[in-house]
Amino acid sequence: MKKYKKKSGFLVATVTLLSILTAACGSATDTASTPGASTGASATAASGKPVTISFLHWRGEDVNSLNGIIAKFQAENPTIKVEMQTMPSEQYQSTAQAKLADGSVGDVFTSFPGAQFEALSKAGIFSDLSSEKFLSNYNDTLIQVGKKDGKQVAVPYQLVYNDPIYNVKLFQKFNLTPPKDWEGFLALCETLKKNGIIPIAFAGADIGPGQFMNTMVMNNEPSTDIFTKVEAGQAKLTDEFWVKTLTQFKELNDKGYLQPDALGTKDAAAGALFIQEKAAILASGSYQLAQNKKQNPNLEQKLLAPITVAADQAKFEGVHTSTFMLAVNSKSKHPAEAKKFIEFLSRKEIAGTYANETGQNVTVKDVQYTTPELQVATEWAGKKTLFQPRFSITSADNQKAVTNSIQAVLSGKSPQDAAKEAQAIIDQHLVK
Repeated sequence: MKKYKKKSGFLVATVTLLSILTAACGSATDTASTPGASTGASATAASGKPVTISFLHWRGEDVNSLNGIIAKFQAENPTIKVEMQTMPSEQYQSTAQAKLADGSVGDVFTSFPGAQFEALSKAGIFSDLSSEKFLSNYNDTLIQVGKKDGKQVAVPYQLVYNDPIYNVKLFQKFNLTPPKDWEGFLALCETLKKNGIIPIAFAGADIGPGQFMNTMVMNNEPSTDIFTKVEAGQAKLTDEFWVKTLTQFKELNDKGYLQPDALGTKDAAAGALFIQEKAAILASGSYQLAQNKKQNPNLEQKLLAPITVAADQAKFEGVHTSTFMLAVNSKSKHPAEAKKFIEFLSRKEIAGTYANETGQNVTVKDVQYTTPELQVATEWAGKKTLFQPRFSITSADNQKAVTNSIQAVLSGKSPQDAAKEAQAIIDQHLVK
C-alpha cells in the first residue's frame, strides 16, 4: 500500500508539471500569433481557445458590408468569432440598455449621441477607451461627442449631415436653386406645388419631426446651447425661438408644402415619394442618399437646409452629427477582444470599405470616397454646420416632448399651445 501511495504521488507531480509546461507553451504560442494583442486578454483567448463576441447595433442595412468586414477580421484573428445582431433604430433606442445591462450581448455595441449616450453613461455601460492607440485614426474634433467626464468612452464612426435631400433634375427643370432665406424657401415650395410636385416628403409618423427640426431650428435658436438651457430651466420652449419654429412647421403644412396626411406618413412611404420623383425634397439626411440611389439609379441628389431667417441673419448652413458610436460593454467578459475588433474597424482601409459599401461618411481620417453620394456629403465638410440640436437634449422624455410638439402642430394645435404642453413635460424633468 505504501508503494502504491508513493507511485501515485509521483504521477500526480508529473501530470502537474506537464500541465504547467503545456499551459506555458500554449500561452506563448497564442500571444505570438496575435501581434498587438491587448494587455489583459481573457484567459480563454490566452489558452488559444475560440472566443465569441457579440456586436449589437441598429443599422440592418449595413449587414452585408459588415459581414464581409467581420470575415476579414476573423481571418486575421482566428480565435475570435464575431456574432452580429441588429435592431430597428427606434427599438434600439428604447430597449438596447436593458439588453446590454448584464453583458450577455453587445461586447461591442453602438450608441446614439444625446439621450441614449447619457442614459448608458449613467448606467455605467461604457468602458474607458481613452488610452487606446486606435483613437489617433480619427478626426479628433468629430469624436468629442463620445467623451464623458474627460474620458473617451465611445467613438463615433459615422459622419451624417442631417440636411434634407433634393432632386437636382427637378430643381433644374423649374430653374430652382437652394434658397438663402425663408421667403425664398417658401417661394421655391410654391413653384413646385404649382407644377404638381410635392415640395417636401415628410415622415411625420416617425423620424420626420426628429430629423427636420434640426435645420428648422438651427438659425432660430438664440444660442447653440439653448436646449441645454431649456433642460436646466434657464430657457423655455415657450420662448420665441421654439414658437417661431413650430409656426414655420405649421406654415409649411397649411400651405400644402408637405404631402397629404404628413402626420400619418412613415419613413419608408416618405422615401418612396422622393425615390419615385413625386416629391422634390426629402426631409431626412445624407444617410439616405445611398439607399435612394440604389432604388432609383437615375436620381441626382444633393443636400439643402431651409434657412428660416433673412439671409444676413443666418449663422449656419446646415447640421451634422457624429453618430453610430462604437463602444465596449463594461460588463463584457472579453474586453480585449472587443477592443481588438474596434481597432480593426478603425483602420483607414476598413473604414473606407465600410463607407463606400454602405454610403456612409465616416470620422476616420484620410478615407477615400468613391461614390457620388458620399462625395455629395463631403462637399459639406467646408460649410458652417451645427451639431444636431436634437441630440443636445439629454433626456429621452424631453426629446420626445420637443418632437411631439411638432406633431401636435401638424394635427392642428396652435404653436403656442403645443409649446406650452411640451414645456410642462420639461418642467417635470428639470436638471437639479
